[in-house]
Amino acid sequence: MNIKRRCVPALGLAAAALSLSISGNALAVDAAAAQALARQNNCFKCHAVDKNKEATSWHELATKLKSDKNAQATLMKHLTTGPKVKFLDGHEEEHPIIKTKDQDQIKNLIDWILSL
Repeated sequence: MNIKRRCVPALGLAAAALSLSISGNALAVDAAAAQALARQNNCFKCHAVDKNKEATSWHELATKLKSDKNAQATLMKHLTTGPKVKFLDGHEEEHPIIKTKDQDQIKNLIDWILSL
């Protein structure tokens, strides 16, 4: 068998593996940074990861939004515009706005929430 024939498929597989590795890293969520931003903004006062508190748990929210192709945009608007929200006990108030202008930090928080 010709050496060229054996090397070409191997190179293709190596390129595919590298591509997956790069895209996997690009999609990685920095959970520690997301949780730190949530703590800085007092998000854990009303939300918990896996149980309802004053507001819906992030796990339940992520489950509801997983099939929504606009989930990231919806959460971005929610976190940056302070819309009126309804709490589990029925009262309504304006949702606090995240206190950072760094869109990457907010996007990381959103990605973390959606990953739960």
